[in-house]
Amino acid sequence: MLVSTLRQSSPGSRAPVVDDIQGVILQRIRLLEYSPGCRLHEARLAEEFGVSRTPVREALNRLHHLGLVQTINGVGTVVVQLELEELAEIYEMRIEICSLIGRLSPNPITREHVEQARSLLRQAQRAADLGIISDYFRINEDISTLVKSIIGNSALRSTWDFLHSQASSAWHHVESRDAFDALLDELADMVVALDYGDPNALGSVQGVHIRYGFLRLLQVLESEKLETAEA
Repeated sequence: MLVSTLRQSSPGSRAPVVDDIQGVILQRIRLLEYSPGCRLHEARLAEEFGVSRTPVREALNRLHHLGLVQTINGVGTVVVQLELEELAEIYEMRIEICSLIGRLSPNPITREHVEQARSLLRQAQRAADLGIISDYFRINEDISTLVKSIIGNSALRSTWDFLHSQASSAWHHVESRDAFDALLDELADMVVALDYGDPNALGSVQGVHIRYGFLRLLQVLESEKLETAEA
């Protein structure tokens, strides 16, 4: 989203300006450009987007209702760091809704979907070879967008997107070669499911890899806990 586009908006189009600002901040949270605990300054954001603080404040309020930011007295608005129990509930729900992808009026799987997955697999391999963790976050985002394009039920699509946003707060714990290997395995399985044109298989692939992702997260958190105790 170009900042110049936001600056061209007129007072009569205030809602789209808020939508755009919310979208940019949300994307930055999901890509960990704003990591958990990061403070979001209204004035700086308003200056960046070329708007008053009012639409920025409204965008942050919306993200607050989504559970992605919180206001701390004496600090301001910060990106939420979810507790393990909260993450467990989110991952449990993510796993459960995967089985609905192929059952609730899925959109047809096209060759374009297959080629997108293959392209992401190639990008993931390059990112793994070079160790570019920012690409790991971006590719995860692109995978979610690809799956979302196949979800036909609008309520399920919104739920999928919401839970993905919340789960992204845990990604900074898994910046490792193992994470890249898991990403490559996920994309390889996705290519097969999409090549068969089977949305149920795609849902199964997502459910399995989301579960694996949570198990890896638990291992990392346990390791971090032990390191802290020994320090």
